[in-house]
Amino acid sequence: MNYYIEILVNLLSGLKITVIIFIFTFAFSIPLGLFGAILKRSQFVPLVKILDLYTWVIRGTPLLLQLYFMVFGLPMIFGFRVDRMNMAILTFIINYTAYFIEIFRGGMNSISKGQFEAYQVLGFSSFQGYIKIIIPQTVKKVLPTITNEAITLVKDTALVASVAILDILKITQRIVTADIRFEAYIVAALLYLGLSYGIVLVFRRIENKYAFYH
Repeated sequence: MNYYIEILVNLLSGLKITVIIFIFTFAFSIPLGLFGAILKRSQFVPLVKILDLYTWVIRGTPLLLQLYFMVFGLPMIFGFRVDRMNMAILTFIINYTAYFIEIFRGGMNSISKGQFEAYQVLGFSSFQGYIKIIIPQTVKKVLPTITNEAITLVKDTALVASVAILDILKITQRIVTADIRFEAYIVAALLYLGLSYGIVLVFRRIENKYAFYH
């Protein structure tokens, strides 16, 4: 038991890194994705085409490849040093924003045209209409998908181990290599499961909050 406690203590610093990446990614990619989805419904064709290209490229290439490019590729191209943690967070934000744009766009497209006409009849501006009518309904429709993306994000954070960032997985690998014992894998798995379970609980409360939107 003492060995498990020792492993857990060693993994806490890695847990901090994982949580930081998760929080920053979610905090920025959700509003950016929602804003991007609204822009994709605009009549300004060049902007829509740019967003289409962005989401196509990002969703069509592996996150790990994007991570390598941002951490290793950009310094090679421009000849400057980067902070690996900051570049990893930026990569995750860019990646998940692309997915959330399409998630929110799909949610908005599922809302009847009459809802969009309703806020005009009520004398709301487009901004007021989206804030008071469209966005709440969109969020309710896509919450299950967002929950799945949040759980995926927790697992995807492990990719930063490939660029030598000391997250849960990287520290686990070092412990296993040093001690030649498998227990660290079990503790790491429990930490990831705990994070995922916490996310499910949080989103259940959010779903209850939006339950009155039909």
